[in-house]
Amino acid sequence: MTEHRWELVDEAATAALATRLAGLLDDGLVIYLHGDLGAGKTSFARALLGALGVGERIKSPTYSLVESYRAQGRPAWHLDLYRIADPGELEWLGLDALSDPSALVLVEWPERGAGALPAADLVIHLSYAGTGRRAAMEPRSERGERAVSRLA
Repeated sequence: MTEHRWELVDEAATAALATRLAGLLDDGLVIYLHGDLGAGKTSFARALLGALGVGERIKSPTYSLVESYRAQGRPAWHLDLYRIADPGELEWLGLDALSDPSALVLVEWPERGAGALPAADLVIHLSYAGTGRRAAMEPRSERGERAVSRLA
């Protein structure tokens, strides 16, 4: 599957890309968000969830590890695994609910939960590019390919 890239000049451009992606989602999707600290992972997740109609405050799950929402009538989960040292630490979080095929699952620092997470449909790499950011999206399933191909 082909990787797609976008140049994001500022946080508003990151939010606009997330909003466009949200408008194309017709079923659940597991999205892994990779990038250095400050690269825009949480900003992307917040914009995506907001565009899907989450009306409540969208909190960063840095300390809680996971936040759950309802987005267009389906479950949505936002995980931040930065503080996880071993995937075994995730057992008590009840991650079985993440396997719901209708759910949107956004995972920051997914490498820290390797083996304990559902497989990614879409991997998004956010990186610094001068004063802006760059987004590279790599579909890993038919659902991921369908979403990204509509963005291109």
